[in-house]
Amino acid sequence: MNRSELSSGRPAAPAVAHAPSRPVRTAILGVIGLVFAVPIVAMVEFTLRKGLGGGHDFSRWSALFAGGASGQYRPVLTALGNSVGLALGTVLIVLLLLVPTLLLVHLRFPRLRRLIEFVCILPISIPAIVLVVGLAPVYSVIAGIVGSGVWTLAFAYGITVLPFAYRAIQSNLDGVDVRTLSEAARTLGAGWGSVLLRVLVPNLRRGILAGAFIAIAVVLGEFTIASLLNRITLQTALVVVSKADPYTAVILSLLALGFAFVLLLVIGRLGAVRTRPVRRPTPGGQP
Repeated sequence: MNRSELSSGRPAAPAVAHAPSRPVRTAILGVIGLVFAVPIVAMVEFTLRKGLGGGHDFSRWSALFAGGASGQYRPVLTALGNSVGLALGTVLIVLLLLVPTLLLVHLRFPRLRRLIEFVCILPISIPAIVLVVGLAPVYSVIAGIVGSGVWTLAFAYGITVLPFAYRAIQSNLDGVDVRTLSEAARTLGAGWGSVLLRVLVPNLRRGILAGAFIAIAVVLGEFTIASLLNRITLQTALVVVSKADPYTAVILSLLALGFAFVLLLVIGRLGAVRTRPVRRPTPGGQP
């Protein structure tokens, strides 16, 4: 037994038998990195071209930011605001429906877990254009009741991001002893509202934030539903801009990709488990 086994009092977990070696992991990551890096580098190079004269500069980037909110690209900024509002509304709808449902199923109706999983994962197997065909009659009714504003897309986007949010929250839920925590809180006199908001939700923080960030990334990159339902979002505005100025459309696409990449980095940081070794005092009083 090694030192870690002696200190913990139990044998260490066996190493994974089929784990790839370090050179193999490096090669795999290198190939995946090239797959993502080559088109992005090509997009950056395309935006820096000076034209037929050759050379590269940042004139198009500076022209885009110099115009500000009052420039010729103001419709794109408006569409960006619509997409951000849709992302926040979608996250709110999905989390308010999904988190209490999963907790209720986990605590009270565990036999319904397979059914809930099937319902939540089903939208990922349905093409977006098929969803639009089914949602178009529903939206005609919604438009007659509450109007046809861009915010109504949040209901359709909630269905689209449901599988991703479900997986993120459910994976976190499987790693938390929700039943023991809720029973302990109830024994101490807490109501179900306090149990949900002060005990369970803080323990599911990583899963909830990961699901929210993934939902935001999906909403910002969605085009099919918004286009077929005639709503103005970031992606539909980029298509319109690309017909007149393809360079600006590529620059805005790069900025959207960068924002999504930052979200993925945040998810990775939140999902990282940091453990600190516990120092036990020795009989001699020295650490």
